[in-house]
Amino acid sequence: MSEEKNEQGQRRGLQRSLKARHMNMIAIGGAIGTGLFVAGGETISTAGPGGALLAYSLIGVMVYFLMTGLGEMAAYLPVSGSFEAYASRYVDESLGFALGWNYWFNWAITLAAELVAGALIMKFWFPTVPSAVWSGLFLVLLFGLNLLSTRVYGEGEFLFASIKVIAVLVFLFCGALMILGIGPYHSPGFTNWTIGDAPFVGGAMGILSIFMVAGFSFQGTEIIGIAAGESENPEKNVPRAVRTIFWRILLFYLGSFIVIGFLISYTDPNLLKSDVQSISISPFTLVFKRLGLAGAASLMNAVLLTSVLSSGNSGVYVATRMLYAMARAGQAPKCFLKVNSRGIPINGLYATVAFGLAAFLTSLIGDGVAYNWLVNMSGLAGFIAWIGIAICHYRFRKAYVAQGKDLNKLPYKAPLYPFGPILAFLMCVFITAGQNYTAFLGDHIDWYGVSVAYIGLPVFLATFLYHKIKHKTHIVPLDKVDLSREE
Repeated sequence: MSEEKNEQGQRRGLQRSLKARHMNMIAIGGAIGTGLFVAGGETISTAGPGGALLAYSLIGVMVYFLMTGLGEMAAYLPVSGSFEAYASRYVDESLGFALGWNYWFNWAITLAAELVAGALIMKFWFPTVPSAVWSGLFLVLLFGLNLLSTRVYGEGEFLFASIKVIAVLVFLFCGALMILGIGPYHSPGFTNWTIGDAPFVGGAMGILSIFMVAGFSFQGTEIIGIAAGESENPEKNVPRAVRTIFWRILLFYLGSFIVIGFLISYTDPNLLKSDVQSISISPFTLVFKRLGLAGAASLMNAVLLTSVLSSGNSGVYVATRMLYAMARAGQAPKCFLKVNSRGIPINGLYATVAFGLAAFLTSLIGDGVAYNWLVNMSGLAGFIAWIGIAICHYRFRKAYVAQGKDLNKLPYKAPLYPFGPILAFLMCVFITAGQNYTAFLGDHIDWYGVSVAYIGLPVFLATFLYHKIKHKTHIVPLDKVDLSREE
């Protein structure tokens, strides 16, 4: 009887229950996080208001091309494990294998990181409560949101992302009033854009260092490619979400940096101290305080908490779906194919939460060195996924044309091909290579710093080579690429 139930669970598929509003908020939720609310101050302090705007604009363009390329493939073939499936079909099965496990690891570790961050945030209100209590409660909450149904995950992400969006819109509105001198606040005018080395601080090296921060800030926008497999109408919902990403990036990130640049000098010492343990001096909090908003620190702390929970919620979701997709492709154990009556890959969910919990526990052991290495590997894994997206899109379109198919019949066509994927690929490689360029400066190379920053690369390559040697795979010829639209 149990074997029969297991077979039924494996035969069930995922349910297409994510509506257009869910897809839109999943897209924007991935782009707004601590990189804006917390790291925005350090960004302006490092590169100046002009340098921050330029760096985030360039990274925004890169993300736009990555997401339009992903949108083209996801609208054509909406599958839950998009990166693994596209790489296996359009490039090489070994690349799909390595990208799939790389992406699962990325988000499983992100879950652990968000459990740590959430506990730090709660210390603002409850300094005496042990961190493990809050981390445990958040883990149960995220597990529950993902256990109930895909729709519940979507509603949870819609709520978390909505809070972030409202906070940024209020910040932009209040900031605009203060800049224009409307109300009791005296506007500094263009003073903060002209003092010292403003608007560009640190020159090209300052902007280069912000590239890394900006790139990490936008990681998560690619989640819509995973969610496409459970979208109600992916041919319409995915392109609609993708098309809005670029403009939202412009509005939220660039608008916020303009407001901060006008109202807070890049020389303000508070900007360099912003982190999740000191939300009281986040640039958002500082601006709200100057407006006279009571409880500004508590307000932004609550917003930051929703941002952390949003990231953890999405992390559990995409990691679970990636395990399911890889199991369907024969690149993960078949036990991860089991789906419960609500369309949830239940064993994939258990494995993801268990791995995230194990990684979290490493932060409690000793001085957390093992945990720091895992988090560094996870950060690099996001850029590796982006590089994979650019390669897959380039190959997909080349194969589509080579097989004589009509481009006008694509549900969504990414603009400026092949310039888009080539530019995105080169920028991703540049950012990946320059993650810790300071380790190579000075009289001696900081080999420890190099190993910590780049450990993810040899791990990814080892995974790729293991599969290639074992299965003797080759790059798929363009005329042999599988362009069918069945999962």
